[in-house]
Amino acid sequence: MKSLWRFLPVGVFVLLAVFLYLGLGRDAEHIDSPLLEKPLPVFALPDLSDPDRLRTQEDFKGAATLLNVWATWCISCRVEHPFLVRIAREQGVRIVGLNYKDDGTAATTWLQERGDPYAFTIVDADGRLGLDLGVYGAPETYLLDAHGVIRYKHVGVIDERVWVDILQPQWKRWQSPGGQP
Repeated sequence: MKSLWRFLPVGVFVLLAVFLYLGLGRDAEHIDSPLLEKPLPVFALPDLSDPDRLRTQEDFKGAATLLNVWATWCISCRVEHPFLVRIAREQGVRIVGLNYKDDGTAATTWLQERGDPYAFTIVDADGRLGLDLGVYGAPETYLLDAHGVIRYKHVGVIDERVWVDILQPQWKRWQSPGGQP
């Protein structure tokens, strides 16, 4: 019995090593969403630049769209933002902002100072739409096809590598209303 107790720490170590090894193969930027292949949840939230105008899931129909979850309190969003401005201007990518649990005045100032890559920005002050989408935090980006169906979810910063290797091919694929897998 005493010899079994000596091997217990080794057994625990081996078990932990196996779990850690298996975790290394996972892509931390890709988190499956239960909403993939489903329409954007139903919502009615104000537009940041025109608070009297309510935006809904219907505003996402007609063109492939990146729905970018961001906030002024998000450090990673500061890193991502210049790249979003660039692809919106240079490549004509339709990006809609979801300002998540943020101060509207701070968000407006942010866009005025840093550039506004968004076709429009939805104000999700209480995080309800974010909750419905399964948002873990900011930044997160959802790719919607021209019918408003969620086709891909990216967690983390969008940079040149992520855009070229992952999102741009998906965006091109779903760009037209007839876009199919």
